[in-house]
This record gives sequence, C-alpha cells and structure tokens, in this order.
Amino acid sequence: MKRVIILASGSGSNAENIIQYFKENDSIEVSAVLTNNKAAKVLERCERLGVPAFFFNRQAFSRSDSVIRLLKSLHPDLIVLAGFLWKIPFSFVDTFPNTIINIHPALLPKYGGKGMYGTKVHEAVKEHSEPETGITIHYVNENYDEGTTIFQAKTNVLPSDSVDDIASKVHQLEYEHFPKIIEKLLQDGQ
Repeated sequence: MKRVIILASGSGSNAENIIQYFKENDSIEVSAVLTNNKAAKVLERCERLGVPAFFFNRQAFSRSDSVIRLLKSLHPDLIVLAGFLWKIPFSFVDTFPNTIINIHPALLPKYGGKGMYGTKVHEAVKEHSEPETGITIHYVNENYDEGTTIFQAKTNVLPSDSVDDIASKVHQLEYEHFPKIIEKLLQDGQ
C-alpha cells in the first residue's frame, strides 16, 4: 500500500478531494493530514472522513525535528502540500528527496514565490490581464515554487472574468488533475 501524507493550512478542499479520490483504492491511501493551523477547516474534514490529523506549531516544524520524526513514522511514499503556506525547510527536502510535491494556482514561473498564494495569485493574474492561467504541480525544494515542474494545466481568462471566476476555474483544474498526478507518480514509482 502506497501512503500519501497531506500538509494543509486552510479549508482543506483539495485535501478532501484527494482523500475521496483514493477512498476505494486498494493500492494508495491517504494515511494522515498534518496542519499548522489549529483552526483549519481541514481538521473538521478529516474527522468527518475518518483520516488521522495532526497539528504542529512553528517550533516543531522548523526549530526541531519533531515533524520530520512524525513523517518518518508514517512511512510516506509521497508528501503532498495542498494549500500549505509555510516554506519547507531544507531538512525536509533532504530527508524526503523527490517525495514532496506542491500545487500552485498559477502557471509557474509566473506569480510564484513568497506571499503568492490563493486569492493573491488570482488578483495578480487579473491585474496583469493575463489571457490564461492554470495550475502547476511541482516537486518542492528549499525555495518557494522553484522545484522541478511535474505537470501544468491551463484555462483561459476572459477580460470579463472576476477574481472569483478565475479562482473557480483554477479550483476545477486542481480538483480534476491533482489526484490523478499523485496516482501517476505513485504508480510510476516517481
């Protein structure tokens, strides 16, 4: 059985989509979800879906090896960042090489980097009158949004699209492609 561990910071809609996608899969499971936000809605989703969830603080994440030890104990085949907002320390990348992936709500290298997440990305796409946007699934390295690209999907942006319209189009791409790319990586042995 291949094990997926998800790190999330917010509502957890992508996490839930991934959990539901693998619910009936005999060879891949979401073993746990970890969050850095005690108030994250992802915790409620995990409880409802019967997936173990763990909270950690900044001390455990970046000033000790507590979270790394927890992750090692869970034996992840893939660590998936789904709306996780903290920068991943080099110690994680070094401990889990080519095992941590992220989804970014834009076509990297555009609109990536520190502070570029969620609505901020969609606002930038709108502000720059981009004709298209999309998602980028990439390996994580020690820099924000700079790891090797695994997959991109695009959607058109109309001049009349609001920021919410853009967000909705991007979410549809996330829900459609993220679980499939996770599955493909695990089946292909990354």
